[in-house]
Amino acid sequence: MDGIIKNIIEDISGIIKFDSSQKPAKENAPFGAGARGALDYFLSLAKSFGFITHDYDGYAGEVIFGEGEEFAILAHLDVVPAGGGWTKEPFGGEIDTVNKRVWGRGAMDDKGPAVIALYCMKALKDEGFTPKRRIKLIVGCNEESGWACIDYYKAHAHMPDEGFSPDADFPVIYAEKGILQLKLKFDVEGDYSSLRGGERGNMVCDYCEATAPFDKEKLAQLGLAYDNGKIISRGKSAHGSTPELGINAIDPVLQYLGLHGVRDVLFGKRFGLTVLKDETGALTFSPNIIEGGKGCIFVTCDIRYPATMCDLNVFKPIDAAGIEYEILHSQKPLFNDRECFLIKTLCGVYNEVTGKSVKPVAIGGGTYARALKCGAAFGPEEEGEENTIHQADEYITFEKVERCFKIYKLAIERLTK
Repeated sequence: MDGIIKNIIEDISGIIKFDSSQKPAKENAPFGAGARGALDYFLSLAKSFGFITHDYDGYAGEVIFGEGEEFAILAHLDVVPAGGGWTKEPFGGEIDTVNKRVWGRGAMDDKGPAVIALYCMKALKDEGFTPKRRIKLIVGCNEESGWACIDYYKAHAHMPDEGFSPDADFPVIYAEKGILQLKLKFDVEGDYSSLRGGERGNMVCDYCEATAPFDKEKLAQLGLAYDNGKIISRGKSAHGSTPELGINAIDPVLQYLGLHGVRDVLFGKRFGLTVLKDETGALTFSPNIIEGGKGCIFVTCDIRYPATMCDLNVFKPIDAAGIEYEILHSQKPLFNDRECFLIKTLCGVYNEVTGKSVKPVAIGGGTYARALKCGAAFGPEEEGEENTIHQADEYITFEKVERCFKIYKLAIERLTK
Protein backbone atom coordinates (compact mmCIF):
# COMPACT_ATOMS: atom_id res chain seq x y z
CA MET A 1 0.00 0.00 0.00
CA ASP A 2 1.30 3.45 -0.96
CA GLY A 3 2.51 5.48 2.04
CA ILE A 4 0.10 8.37 1.57
CA ILE A 5 -2.88 5.98 1.23
CA LYS A 6 -1.82 4.29 4.46
CA ASN A 7 -1.72 7.68 6.19
CA ILE A 8 -5.13 8.63 4.84
CA ILE A 9 -6.61 5.38 6.14
CA GLU A 10 -5.12 5.95 9.58
CA ASP A 11 -6.52 9.50 9.76
CA ILE A 12 -9.95 8.41 8.57
CA SER A 13 -9.87 5.89 11.40
CA GLY A 14 -8.77 8.58 13.82
CA ILE A 15 -11.51 11.07 12.99
CA ILE A 16 -14.23 8.39 12.99
CA LYS A 17 -13.53 7.86 16.69
CA PHE A 18 -15.31 11.12 17.52
CA ASP A 19 -19.06 10.68 17.86
CA SER A 20 -19.89 13.88 15.99
CA SER A 21 -23.64 13.36 15.80
CA GLN A 22 -25.43 16.42 17.13
CA LYS A 23 -25.35 16.74 20.90
CA PRO A 24 -26.18 19.52 23.37
CA ALA A 25 -24.12 22.67 22.88
CA LYS A 26 -21.12 23.44 25.08
CA GLU A 27 -18.75 26.38 25.18
CA ASN A 28 -17.10 26.73 21.75
CA ALA A 29 -18.88 23.53 20.73
CA PRO A 30 -22.29 24.50 19.34
CA PHE A 31 -23.05 20.96 18.20
CA GLY A 32 -21.50 19.05 21.08
CA ALA A 33 -18.09 17.85 22.21
CA GLY A 34 -17.82 15.14 19.55
CA ALA A 35 -18.23 17.54 16.63
CA ARG A 36 -15.78 19.91 18.32
CA GLY A 37 -13.27 17.09 18.65
CA ALA A 38 -13.59 16.06 15.01
CA LEU A 39 -13.08 19.66 13.87
CA ASP A 40 -10.02 20.08 16.09
CA TYR A 41 -8.58 16.81 14.75
CA PHE A 42 -9.09 17.92 11.14
CA LEU A 43 -7.69 21.43 11.55
CA SER A 44 -4.72 20.16 13.53
CA LEU A 45 -3.94 17.71 10.73
CA ALA A 46 -4.16 20.51 8.15
CA LYS A 47 -1.85 22.72 10.20
CA SER A 48 0.69 19.89 10.38
CA PHE A 49 0.71 19.90 6.57
CA GLY A 50 1.63 23.59 6.56
CA PHE A 51 -1.77 25.00 5.57
CA ILE A 52 -3.43 28.13 6.91
CA THR A 53 -6.58 27.21 8.85
CA HIS A 54 -9.50 29.06 10.40
CA ASP A 55 -11.91 27.89 13.09
CA TYR A 56 -15.29 29.58 12.99
CA ASP A 57 -16.24 29.07 16.64
CA GLY A 58 -16.87 25.35 16.28
CA TYR A 59 -19.51 25.81 13.59
CA ALA A 60 -17.12 25.20 10.70
CA GLY A 61 -13.48 25.31 9.75
CA GLU A 62 -11.49 25.97 6.61
CA VAL A 63 -8.13 25.12 5.10
CA ILE A 64 -6.54 27.58 2.65
CA PHE A 65 -4.24 26.76 -0.28
CA GLY A 66 -3.20 29.28 -2.94
CA GLU A 67 -4.28 32.77 -4.00
CA GLY A 68 -6.66 34.24 -6.55
CA GLU A 69 -10.29 33.67 -7.41
CA GLU A 70 -11.83 31.43 -4.77
CA PHE A 71 -12.73 27.78 -5.27
CA ALA A 72 -14.54 25.72 -2.64
CA ILE A 73 -14.35 22.11 -1.55
CA LEU A 74 -17.21 21.62 0.91
CA ALA A 75 -17.34 18.61 3.23
CA HIS A 76 -18.85 17.87 6.64
CA LEU A 77 -17.51 16.26 9.80
CA ASP A 78 -20.80 15.68 11.61
CA VAL A 79 -22.63 12.38 11.24
CA VAL A 80 -26.08 10.95 11.80
CA PRO A 81 -26.52 8.88 14.99
CA ALA A 82 -25.16 5.36 14.84
CA GLY A 83 -28.60 3.71 15.05
CA GLY A 84 -28.98 0.00 15.73
CA GLY A 85 -27.92 -3.21 14.05
CA TRP A 86 -24.14 -2.74 14.08
CA THR A 87 -21.74 -5.67 14.21
CA LYS A 88 -18.78 -3.28 14.48
CA GLU A 89 -18.17 -0.47 16.95
CA PRO A 90 -19.81 2.57 15.26
CA PHE A 91 -17.12 4.95 16.48
CA GLY A 92 -14.28 2.48 16.74
CA GLY A 93 -12.63 3.38 13.43
CA GLU A 94 -11.54 -0.25 13.02
CA ILE A 95 -8.95 -0.75 10.28
CA ASP A 96 -9.76 -4.18 8.87
CA THR A 97 -6.71 -5.44 6.97
CA VAL A 98 -8.46 -8.70 6.04
CA ASN A 99 -11.46 -7.14 4.29
CA LYS A 100 -9.44 -4.01 3.47
CA ARG A 101 -11.82 -1.41 4.82
CA VAL A 102 -12.28 1.09 7.63
CA TRP A 103 -15.47 0.63 9.65
CA GLY A 104 -17.46 3.35 11.36
CA ARG A 105 -20.07 6.06 11.14
CA GLY A 106 -18.84 8.74 8.77
CA ALA A 107 -16.41 6.54 6.85
CA MET A 108 -18.21 7.42 3.61
CA ASP A 109 -20.46 10.25 4.83
CA ASP A 110 -18.47 12.42 5.01
CA LYS A 111 -15.36 12.16 7.14
CA GLY A 112 -13.56 9.80 4.78
CA PRO A 113 -13.91 12.03 1.70
CA ALA A 114 -13.05 15.14 3.76
CA VAL A 115 -9.75 13.60 4.88
CA ILE A 116 -9.01 12.39 1.33
CA ALA A 117 -9.57 15.90 -0.06
CA LEU A 118 -7.17 17.34 2.53
CA TYR A 119 -4.50 14.84 1.57
CA CYS A 120 -5.02 15.69 -2.10
CA MET A 121 -4.20 19.31 -1.31
CA LYS A 122 -1.13 18.18 0.64
CA ALA A 123 0.06 15.99 -2.23
CA LEU A 124 -0.33 18.82 -4.75
CA LYS A 125 1.53 21.24 -2.46
CA ASP A 126 4.32 18.72 -1.87
CA GLU A 127 4.67 18.26 -5.64
CA GLY A 128 5.17 22.00 -6.06
CA PHE A 129 1.79 22.72 -7.61
CA THR A 130 0.79 26.37 -7.31
CA PRO A 131 -2.95 26.84 -7.78
CA LYS A 132 -4.10 29.91 -9.69
CA ARG A 133 -7.15 30.00 -7.42
CA ARG A 134 -7.55 30.27 -3.67
CA ILE A 135 -8.73 26.82 -2.62
CA LYS A 136 -10.92 26.83 0.50
CA LEU A 137 -11.56 23.39 1.94
CA ILE A 138 -14.54 24.17 4.17
CA VAL A 139 -15.70 21.61 6.72
CA GLY A 140 -19.00 22.05 8.54
CA CYS A 141 -20.28 20.42 11.72
CA ASN A 142 -24.06 20.58 11.23
CA GLU A 143 -24.82 19.31 7.73
CA GLU A 144 -26.98 16.43 8.91
CA SER A 145 -29.12 18.51 11.25
CA GLY A 146 -29.92 21.86 9.72
CA TRP A 147 -26.95 23.64 8.08
CA ALA A 148 -26.45 26.19 10.86
CA CYS A 149 -22.73 25.68 10.14
CA ILE A 150 -23.07 27.04 6.61
CA ASP A 151 -25.22 29.95 7.78
CA TYR A 152 -22.59 30.85 10.37
CA TYR A 153 -19.76 30.54 7.87
CA LYS A 154 -21.51 32.81 5.37
CA ALA A 155 -22.08 35.39 8.12
CA HIS A 156 -18.40 35.41 9.12
CA ALA A 157 -16.49 34.57 5.91
CA HIS A 158 -16.88 34.69 2.15
CA MET A 159 -18.36 31.65 0.44
CA PRO A 160 -16.82 31.03 -3.00
CA ASP A 161 -19.13 30.98 -6.01
CA GLU A 162 -17.87 27.69 -7.48
CA GLY A 163 -16.77 24.35 -6.12
CA PHE A 164 -17.68 20.77 -5.35
CA SER A 165 -18.71 18.65 -2.40
CA PRO A 166 -17.34 15.08 -2.04
CA ASP A 167 -20.58 13.93 -0.46
CA ALA A 168 -22.76 12.03 -2.94
CA ASP A 169 -22.17 10.04 -6.12
CA PHE A 170 -19.83 9.78 -9.06
CA PRO A 171 -19.49 10.63 -11.91
CA VAL A 172 -20.91 14.05 -10.87
CA ILE A 173 -24.25 15.39 -9.65
CA TYR A 174 -25.70 18.08 -11.89
CA ALA A 175 -29.02 18.32 -10.00
CA GLU A 176 -30.38 17.68 -6.52
CA LYS A 177 -34.04 17.42 -5.62
CA GLY A 178 -35.73 19.95 -3.37
CA ILE A 179 -35.96 18.95 0.29
CA LEU A 180 -38.76 19.47 2.77
CA GLN A 181 -39.12 18.10 6.27
CA LEU A 182 -42.64 18.55 7.53
CA LYS A 183 -44.07 17.71 10.95
CA LEU A 184 -47.63 16.51 10.39
CA LYS A 185 -50.25 16.49 13.14
CA PHE A 186 -52.90 13.75 13.34
CA ASP A 187 -55.79 13.70 15.79
CA VAL A 188 -56.38 10.02 16.58
CA GLU A 189 -58.07 7.59 18.91
CA GLY A 190 -56.64 4.22 19.89
CA ASP A 191 -55.96 1.76 22.66
CA TYR A 192 -52.42 2.87 23.48
CA SER A 193 -50.78 5.41 25.77
CA SER A 194 -47.50 6.31 24.06
CA LEU A 195 -45.89 6.05 20.65
CA ARG A 196 -42.41 6.97 19.53
CA GLY A 197 -39.88 6.06 16.87
CA GLY A 198 -37.05 7.46 14.76
CA GLU A 199 -34.00 9.58 15.58
CA ARG A 200 -33.45 11.94 12.64
CA GLY A 201 -35.73 13.43 10.03
CA ASN A 202 -33.43 12.31 7.22
CA MET A 203 -33.05 8.68 8.36
CA VAL A 204 -35.58 5.90 7.74
CA CYS A 205 -36.94 4.88 11.15
CA ASP A 206 -35.38 1.57 12.26
CA TYR A 207 -36.98 1.37 15.74
CA CYS A 208 -40.50 2.17 16.90
CA GLU A 209 -42.35 1.34 20.10
CA ALA A 210 -45.80 1.86 21.58
CA THR A 211 -47.29 1.16 25.00
CA ALA A 212 -50.33 -0.96 24.16
CA PRO A 213 -52.20 -4.17 25.13
CA PHE A 214 -50.77 -7.58 24.26
CA ASP A 215 -52.24 -9.35 21.22
CA LYS A 216 -50.31 -12.52 20.39
CA GLU A 217 -51.94 -13.05 16.99
CA LYS A 218 -51.30 -9.51 15.81
CA LEU A 219 -47.72 -9.57 17.05
CA ALA A 220 -47.00 -12.75 15.09
CA GLN A 221 -48.79 -11.49 12.00
CA LEU A 222 -46.86 -8.22 11.89
CA GLY A 223 -43.51 -9.56 13.08
CA LEU A 224 -43.45 -7.42 16.22
CA ALA A 225 -41.98 -8.05 19.67
CA TYR A 226 -43.53 -7.39 23.08
CA ASP A 227 -41.52 -6.39 26.11
CA ASN A 228 -42.65 -4.94 29.43
CA GLY A 229 -45.91 -3.60 28.07
CA LYS A 230 -44.43 -2.23 24.87
CA ILE A 231 -44.95 -3.20 21.25
CA ILE A 232 -41.54 -3.10 19.56
CA SER A 233 -40.84 -2.85 15.83
CA ARG A 234 -37.39 -3.09 14.29
CA GLY A 235 -36.68 -2.06 10.73
CA LYS A 236 -33.64 -1.07 8.71
CA SER A 237 -32.24 2.43 8.49
CA ALA A 238 -31.41 4.16 5.20
CA HIS A 239 -30.90 7.68 3.95
CA GLY A 240 -34.10 9.68 3.77
CA SER A 241 -33.55 10.31 0.05
CA THR A 242 -33.58 6.57 -0.69
CA PRO A 243 -36.29 5.17 1.62
CA GLU A 244 -36.69 2.14 -0.62
CA LEU A 245 -33.34 0.89 0.68
CA GLY A 246 -34.64 0.74 4.25
CA ILE A 247 -37.46 -0.91 6.17
CA ASN A 248 -39.60 1.59 8.05
CA ALA A 249 -40.40 0.41 11.58
CA ILE A 250 -43.36 2.80 11.94
CA ASP A 251 -45.63 1.06 9.44
CA PRO A 252 -46.36 -2.21 11.34
CA VAL A 253 -46.91 -0.35 14.62
CA LEU A 254 -49.61 1.81 13.02
CA GLN A 255 -51.23 -1.40 11.77
CA TYR A 256 -51.07 -2.99 15.23
CA LEU A 257 -52.65 0.05 16.85
CA GLY A 258 -55.39 0.17 14.25
CA LEU A 259 -54.40 3.66 13.06
CA HIS A 260 -55.25 2.74 9.49
CA GLY A 261 -56.19 6.25 8.43
CA VAL A 262 -52.80 7.61 9.46
CA ARG A 263 -51.04 4.65 7.85
CA ASP A 264 -52.91 5.20 4.59
CA VAL A 265 -51.75 8.82 4.47
CA LEU A 266 -48.13 8.05 5.33
CA PHE A 267 -47.53 4.77 3.51
CA GLY A 268 -50.38 4.65 1.00
CA LYS A 269 -51.85 7.73 -0.66
CA ARG A 270 -49.15 10.15 0.54
CA PHE A 271 -51.35 13.00 -0.70
CA GLY A 272 -50.83 11.75 -4.26
CA LEU A 273 -47.37 13.33 -4.23
CA THR A 274 -45.38 10.32 -5.36
CA VAL A 275 -46.69 10.68 -8.92
CA LEU A 276 -44.61 13.86 -9.31
CA LYS A 277 -41.62 13.12 -11.52
CA ASP A 278 -39.12 14.72 -13.89
CA GLU A 279 -35.67 13.94 -15.32
CA THR A 280 -34.23 14.03 -11.79
CA GLY A 281 -36.56 11.26 -10.62
CA ALA A 282 -39.79 10.78 -8.71
CA LEU A 283 -40.76 12.46 -5.45
CA THR A 284 -39.95 10.41 -2.34
CA PHE A 285 -41.95 10.61 0.90
CA SER A 286 -40.52 9.01 4.03
CA PRO A 287 -42.16 9.22 7.52
CA ASN A 288 -39.08 9.04 9.75
CA ILE A 289 -40.02 10.22 13.25
CA ILE A 290 -43.25 9.58 15.16
CA GLU A 291 -44.16 10.76 18.66
CA GLY A 292 -47.25 11.27 20.76
CA GLY A 293 -49.90 9.65 22.89
CA LYS A 294 -53.63 9.22 23.05
CA GLY A 295 -55.49 11.79 21.06
CA CYS A 296 -52.65 13.23 18.99
CA ILE A 297 -49.49 12.13 17.21
CA PHE A 298 -46.86 14.01 15.25
CA VAL A 299 -44.94 12.56 12.32
CA THR A 300 -41.84 14.11 10.74
CA CYS A 301 -41.75 13.31 7.04
CA ASP A 302 -38.78 13.73 4.71
CA ILE A 303 -39.85 14.74 1.20
CA ARG A 304 -37.54 15.02 -1.82
CA TYR A 305 -39.29 16.65 -4.78
CA PRO A 306 -38.13 16.83 -8.44
CA ALA A 307 -35.53 19.51 -9.13
CA THR A 308 -37.48 21.28 -11.87
CA MET A 309 -40.49 21.77 -9.57
CA CYS A 310 -41.15 24.06 -6.60
CA ASP A 311 -42.33 23.42 -3.06
CA LEU A 312 -45.85 24.65 -3.91
CA ASN A 313 -46.33 21.35 -5.74
CA VAL A 314 -45.97 19.70 -2.32
CA PHE A 315 -47.91 22.14 -0.16
CA LYS A 316 -51.03 22.39 -2.30
CA PRO A 317 -52.27 18.77 -1.92
CA ILE A 318 -51.38 18.70 1.79
CA ASP A 319 -53.27 21.93 2.35
CA ALA A 320 -56.20 20.52 0.41
CA ALA A 321 -56.26 17.48 2.71
CA GLY A 322 -56.70 19.75 5.71
CA ILE A 323 -53.84 18.27 7.73
CA GLU A 324 -51.92 20.61 10.02
CA TYR A 325 -48.16 20.75 9.52
CA GLU A 326 -45.04 22.65 10.52
CA ILE A 327 -42.12 23.24 8.15
CA LEU A 328 -38.98 22.03 9.96
CA HIS A 329 -36.52 22.27 7.10
CA SER A 330 -36.57 23.48 3.51
CA GLN A 331 -33.96 23.56 0.76
CA LYS A 332 -34.60 24.62 -2.81
CA PRO A 333 -33.47 22.27 -5.58
CA LEU A 334 -30.08 22.51 -7.28
CA PHE A 335 -30.02 22.39 -11.07
CA ASN A 336 -26.91 22.92 -13.23
CA ASP A 337 -26.41 22.90 -16.97
CA ARG A 338 -24.79 19.55 -17.71
CA GLU A 339 -22.57 21.29 -20.28
CA CYS A 340 -21.14 23.94 -17.93
CA PHE A 341 -17.39 23.99 -17.28
CA LEU A 342 -17.60 22.62 -13.74
CA ILE A 343 -19.82 19.65 -14.57
CA LYS A 344 -17.95 18.77 -17.77
CA THR A 345 -14.57 18.96 -16.03
CA LEU A 346 -15.58 16.82 -13.06
CA CYS A 347 -17.29 14.21 -15.21
CA GLY A 348 -14.30 14.17 -17.57
CA VAL A 349 -11.87 13.61 -14.70
CA TYR A 350 -13.91 10.72 -13.36
CA ASN A 351 -14.09 9.04 -16.77
CA GLU A 352 -10.38 9.62 -17.37
CA VAL A 353 -9.27 8.06 -14.08
CA THR A 354 -11.69 5.11 -14.18
CA GLY A 355 -11.71 4.42 -17.92
CA LYS A 356 -15.49 4.69 -17.98
CA SER A 357 -17.77 6.72 -20.22
CA VAL A 358 -20.69 7.85 -18.06
CA LYS A 359 -22.78 11.00 -17.86
CA PRO A 360 -23.80 13.39 -15.05
CA VAL A 361 -26.64 12.25 -12.81
CA ALA A 362 -29.26 13.70 -10.45
CA ILE A 363 -29.94 12.66 -6.84
CA GLY A 364 -32.50 13.08 -4.10
CA GLY A 365 -29.89 13.83 -1.45
CA GLY A 366 -28.98 17.34 -0.43
CA THR A 367 -25.34 18.40 -0.28
CA TYR A 368 -23.34 21.51 0.50
CA ALA A 369 -23.16 22.10 -3.27
CA ARG A 370 -26.41 24.05 -2.81
CA ALA A 371 -24.50 26.63 -0.80
CA LEU A 372 -22.66 27.69 -3.98
CA LYS A 373 -23.83 29.64 -7.00
CA CYS A 374 -22.29 26.94 -9.18
CA GLY A 375 -21.73 23.79 -7.16
CA ALA A 376 -21.76 20.06 -7.73
CA ALA A 377 -21.62 16.98 -5.57
CA PHE A 378 -18.78 14.71 -6.69
CA GLY A 379 -18.45 11.17 -5.29
CA PRO A 380 -17.58 9.09 -3.38
CA GLU A 381 -20.31 6.51 -4.14
CA GLU A 382 -20.39 4.63 -7.44
CA GLU A 383 -23.13 2.68 -9.16
CA GLY A 384 -23.22 -0.99 -8.20
CA GLU A 385 -21.55 -0.56 -4.82
CA GLU A 386 -23.09 -1.57 -1.52
CA ASN A 387 -24.55 1.53 0.09
CA THR A 388 -24.07 1.72 3.87
CA ILE A 389 -24.49 5.49 4.28
CA HIS A 390 -26.84 6.20 7.22
CA GLN A 391 -27.00 2.45 7.80
CA ALA A 392 -25.39 0.01 10.21
CA ASP A 393 -21.80 -1.10 9.55
CA GLU A 394 -20.85 1.88 7.39
CA TYR A 395 -17.40 1.45 5.86
CA ILE A 396 -14.97 2.70 3.25
CA THR A 397 -12.68 0.28 1.40
CA PHE A 398 -8.95 0.79 0.92
CA GLU A 399 -9.60 0.60 -2.83
CA LYS A 400 -12.17 3.39 -2.57
CA VAL A 401 -9.72 5.58 -0.65
CA GLU A 402 -7.08 5.14 -3.34
CA ARG A 403 -9.50 5.73 -6.22
CA CYS A 404 -11.00 8.84 -4.63
CA PHE A 405 -7.53 10.19 -3.94
CA LYS A 406 -6.62 9.93 -7.63
CA ILE A 407 -9.93 11.42 -8.78
CA TYR A 408 -10.08 14.32 -6.32
CA LYS A 409 -6.42 15.21 -6.75
CA LEU A 410 -6.74 15.47 -10.53
CA ALA A 411 -10.04 17.36 -10.26
CA ILE A 412 -8.57 19.96 -7.88
CA GLU A 413 -5.58 20.41 -10.16
CA ARG A 414 -7.68 20.79 -13.33
CA LEU A 415 -10.10 23.27 -11.77
CA THR A 416 -7.48 25.51 -10.14
CA LYS A 417 -4.50 25.46 -12.51
